[in-house]
Amino acid sequence: MISVDGLTRTYGNFTAVDHMSFTIEKGEIVGLLGHNGAGKTTIMKMLTGYLEPSGGNITIDGIDPAKDPLAVRRKIGYLPENCPVYPEMSVIGYLDYAAKLHGISESKRPERLREAIAQTALHDKALRPVSTLSRGYLQRVGVAQAILHKPSILILDEPTNGLDPTQIQQMRTLIRNLAGQATVIISTHILQEVQAVCSRVMIIRNGTLALDTDLDKLTARGNLILGTDGEEKRIQDQLRVMECISALSLVDDSEGERRYRLTLTPESDSRACATEIARIVQEGGNTLFELAPEQRSLETVFGEISADQGRIAA
Repeated sequence: MISVDGLTRTYGNFTAVDHMSFTIEKGEIVGLLGHNGAGKTTIMKMLTGYLEPSGGNITIDGIDPAKDPLAVRRKIGYLPENCPVYPEMSVIGYLDYAAKLHGISESKRPERLREAIAQTALHDKALRPVSTLSRGYLQRVGVAQAILHKPSILILDEPTNGLDPTQIQQMRTLIRNLAGQATVIISTHILQEVQAVCSRVMIIRNGTLALDTDLDKLTARGNLILGTDGEEKRIQDQLRVMECISALSLVDDSEGERRYRLTLTPESDSRACATEIARIVQEGGNTLFELAPEQRSLETVFGEISADQGRIAA
């Protein structure tokens, strides 16, 4: 649905986005994660056609935003980081105005307004002036204007920025519900937001794509954790014959259970290797407590990328 190839944006001598390439398929919930200033908002503005790339190509459902920006915008619902609203308008008045801008016909407008207000739980605030709303309700109004025209792609820039914990939970629920109807892209610098609602994460570092992977695949590269009562030298001797293991180290030794980190060779079959490890450990007279891939948290991976100068492979 979204294809980006070599996307670049420069401002004089400064490169905000540097030759970035990726694809996003229909129905995905993707989190663009990065520090403030990493290039996330610049990417979103180029995807929506609000900013022209300095280089590279973008296609949205087969359409080039540079050649037909209006066609692309019809497919996209966009919530900027600071949603532009008119404080003197009522909520329903503002949404009606936004519906006109989206090109929704007068006959369809009442139904679309009812649907958007229902989805964002704005019933009680519909007749209130926008100026009287809390930050959480302002964000809901922003989401409501973004979904009025039933877009197939929803782009949300820092949707929980400035919200309190209750409002954050409400926004997360809203995003999950909307994901059933559209491809969702969320830009944020908050790790918990990606973990809470996204199925895929793209970490942006200094305008480059440092990591692109499904969240459920965020495991240590080639690492297994082995839990057993076997002493370190004994386990090392027993597993020495395993060509799929490149390194073994003791990571925890407490109350009769020792946990080892086993680093597998890049070409090894992790499942076959794990099966053989389990057999050798048990036949060697050791009790097997645990044998599983070592899980890396998103926080750990993000820290690795922030400290590293290159790209981290998934």
